[in-house]
Amino acid sequence: MKKLRKLLIAAAATTVMTGAAFAEQGVTDTEVLIGSNNDLSGIFAAFGGPATKAAQLVFDKANAAGGIHGRKIRFIVEDHAYQMPKAIAGMNKLINGDKVFAMLLSLGTPMNIAAFKLQDAKGVPNVSPLSAARQMNEPLSPLHYAGTASYYDQIRAGVKYLVKEKSATKVCSMYLPTDFGKEIQQGSVEAAKELGIEFVSETTHKPDDSDFVGALQKLKAAGCQITTMALGVRQAITVSGTAKKLGITDMSLLNASAGFHSVMAKVPGGVTEGMYAAAGWADLLARMDNPEVAAFFKEYTTATGEKLPGTGALLGHSAAVSMVKALEAAGKDLNSASFQKGMESLDYADNVSGNHVDYSATDHQGADEIIISVIENGNWKELARVE
Repeated sequence: MKKLRKLLIAAAATTVMTGAAFAEQGVTDTEVLIGSNNDLSGIFAAFGGPATKAAQLVFDKANAAGGIHGRKIRFIVEDHAYQMPKAIAGMNKLINGDKVFAMLLSLGTPMNIAAFKLQDAKGVPNVSPLSAARQMNEPLSPLHYAGTASYYDQIRAGVKYLVKEKSATKVCSMYLPTDFGKEIQQGSVEAAKELGIEFVSETTHKPDDSDFVGALQKLKAAGCQITTMALGVRQAITVSGTAKKLGITDMSLLNASAGFHSVMAKVPGGVTEGMYAAAGWADLLARMDNPEVAAFFKEYTTATGEKLPGTGALLGHSAAVSMVKALEAAGKDLNSASFQKGMESLDYADNVSGNHVDYSATDHQGADEIIISVIENGNWKELARVE
């Protein structure tokens, strides 16, 4: 999937604008400002809150060691609560008010897409957004750097895996009718088409929906064997619990990375047992025998008082590590062009996320792996990896 895209965009790479054309902001001799437009109180707060806390810990460590080429990192976070009006206000504050040098971990597909016009005009890089929509790095831009494989590719890989394992012939989808949800729906439709099976039904939902009885009954009547989901974390948990209460046991529920969260596996009473996910990283708790994972776990829980880091923290740590490495590689003369070269030079194993990160002039997607997992006995269990 990704290899084909790399071939297609390579020919166009020479036409991509360089960051040298942009005026700089957010950089002084002693400081670099990094912004994040995030969800700290809305339906994806389980990702946004821990992500920004974990990123701050990485920056605190870098600052304590003297900063990056003598510059301390100041991380400015705005809470949009997954609401577009707040996201627009937060974006304007960060870009035009605070004048940040780069954006990191900004959450939400529609929020990031809306921000690109202003960020691009100001020459502000967008790094490792908490969105895996294809638009995060397609088309190729000197300012856009995705962290992992896209929702579209994740859900296609997950559907194909489950079709093979379950001998399924009917695929459905439950989604928020946003840019995020449409990525999941389109990937589901395309996977069914590629496999020569049916995409038979779908339901759309609002971010505050909490009753899914009617939707599940509709999908059950349509004979859905695999149902992909693009919903909030609590909503996905509710769907799983409702399906069990209705006795729907022959329908596999499949999330992309937005539904791959440690919290989902830990719901008491086996509410989410058997739920699947296809994501761009591996579950943290399943890899506690790795020294780096164990060290991160201890550092985060000690600093925050939380019982476990969870998936949001994992993503925040990994994104911040990429940012620090890119700033180091950019050198003392930090500007858009040198930062682009720094990002495109990254190539390293991320043991905390359980994937490999590499960027280049023709590839602005960090990790390639798609990891398919299932909730089993209160934990996510890795089943397969594809690229």
